[in-house]
Amino acid sequence: MTEVLHSPVAGEPIENVLRAELAHGDAMIGTIIPIMRHLLASDDHSVFSEEIVARTRSMLEDVARQLLIARGEAGNVPDPREIGAEDIAALVHSLCTDPLLLAHVHALALEFQLSERLHGRLALDPVLSPMLQALIASTDAQIATSAMNLLAAQTRFVQSQRRMQLSLLELPADVLHAALIALRQHCGPSDEPAMIAEKKFCETYDEARTRLGLMTRLILGMGGGAQAALSVEHAGVALFLTALSIAAGQDRALATLATNEGQVARLALALSASGMKASTVEQQFVTLHPDISLPTGFEDLGPDRAAAILSHGAGYPA
Repeated sequence: MTEVLHSPVAGEPIENVLRAELAHGDAMIGTIIPIMRHLLASDDHSVFSEEIVARTRSMLEDVARQLLIARGEAGNVPDPREIGAEDIAALVHSLCTDPLLLAHVHALALEFQLSERLHGRLALDPVLSPMLQALIASTDAQIATSAMNLLAAQTRFVQSQRRMQLSLLELPADVLHAALIALRQHCGPSDEPAMIAEKKFCETYDEARTRLGLMTRLILGMGGGAQAALSVEHAGVALFLTALSIAAGQDRALATLATNEGQVARLALALSASGMKASTVEQQFVTLHPDISLPTGFEDLGPDRAAAILSHGAGYPA
């Protein structure tokens, strides 16, 4: 493997190398949201040949469309699905002003890209991973039912991603709140149809039944067995990212971003902080980044020191 993570010079602590690499990754994180906003607002369609930007934009347009349809229905508009492109573009602009929402949608695009890459390279099913299959077959009826519900949710997610769509009711609560605030800003704070639509969304929303909610509950319910979910080949990308987020104490969007090549130090630290031995971390790098190896001395780091270094890193959005 090509060593991209630098090894320390003689006598230099491994922590110094990883802190420097993490700082470099943090600097990159700080540019992501502003650059993404710029690309999404650009009229140069050549920019959207990039898969992640195109997918992020399409999901935001789908979210905007759902919000405007709901407002139209609440206002008894004859055909609420007849929405002008300018209205959608204006609401997308409002949605992009919230960094939490934009970071979440960007992370979903990255997650699907990673799933597709591992499906092509390792034949890892983006819907039914070996772990999910085993959980569905569990003799514990509650675990089996939760796993079946997750299978259905993951199937919907993959289908939606292939259409570059995103259901509003699949958003985390804080992200859904941000989307509803954007609708209110777009329509005006006293717009009655928007307020009625917001109320209906709140009445039908259940975060525990979202794909991310189901995964979180399933991982937390596994106790010590959740360590097995830190193998991406066994758990699949979706469960792996959720387990990594929980085990390393990182936001899931940040855990997803850590799988990017520019964030390999963050990934190594997160895996180590989750309690993995260096040899097991190396196995995950073989799966995720086969051309990148861990720096010399990484095996001496340990979970506590890795977590301490990671705690000083940037959040996402920065």
